[in-house]
Amino acid sequence: MDKIKEKLQQTSQATRSERRGRFISFLALILILVVVIAIFWFVAAKGLATFFQNHINVWDFLSGKTWDPSVKGANGKPEVGALPMIVGSFLITLLSALVATPFAIGTAVFMNEIAPRNGAKILQPVTELLVGIPSVVYGFIGLSVVVPFVRHVFGGSGFGILSGTFVLFVMILPTVTSMTADTLKSVPRYYREASLALGATRWQTIHKVVLRAATPGILTAIVFGMARAFGEALAVQMVVGNATLLPRNLVSPSSTLTSVLTEGIGNTVMGSLQNNALWSLALVLLIMSLFFNVIIRIIGRKGELR
Repeated sequence: MDKIKEKLQQTSQATRSERRGRFISFLALILILVVVIAIFWFVAAKGLATFFQNHINVWDFLSGKTWDPSVKGANGKPEVGALPMIVGSFLITLLSALVATPFAIGTAVFMNEIAPRNGAKILQPVTELLVGIPSVVYGFIGLSVVVPFVRHVFGGSGFGILSGTFVLFVMILPTVTSMTADTLKSVPRYYREASLALGATRWQTIHKVVLRAATPGILTAIVFGMARAFGEALAVQMVVGNATLLPRNLVSPSSTLTSVLTEGIGNTVMGSLQNNALWSLALVLLIMSLFFNVIIRIIGRKGELR
């Protein structure tokens, strides 16, 4: 009896494996949390040095139209106006999302509602192929094809917001399409059956029922694509023109936060004003990425409530 009681009180192999799994998962969670906090702390410490050590006014930094940290302006302060890069980043992000959304929704609807078998066989592999293409390839294609096309059709040098929009449109299209397709798949089948049973046509069912039920997920896909576009660097840098000027129109050379960062961060001395100003741009970029993630969370929660 004592042996049986002792054996029953012993921890089983499955229990020990489960405890080890929980411990390893907890350690991984702590590691990820520490890494995220460290990244935010590092970027914030470097980015805020522009305002606390170099005494640059925050409003002047965000609203200034001239970016030349090595030159002092009329007020005796270095010219570190980030407004042209902020405007350029937002314009390219919003326009690329605006162009990509109809194509993404149309492709997802075709794959899931109109021709699910053939659509999945043809369009899904193509979409996955677009995801795997490196950014430098998109940039090179944009430099070789998109820039001459924009120059010939719309005028100007070809470098600018419009070229960056076309390149980012193709880059974020797979992301928005895949997430939209997954959202449409998650709509219960009885929604469609109930709509058809009431006499609605297939297009009315898609428009009035399926798309409306999937609206929170589609909005999440669009915002996620915008976050992807906002942080893109290399491909945009190759076609946007990299001129730190407020864009006068869609075909004038411009710049984004990421293009200025990648172009200048390697040519500055750590701790100098020029370097601190670039880290301030990185801080703005990080805050905007966090903002996009918060929006995604809010939209996701509203979708769950429905």
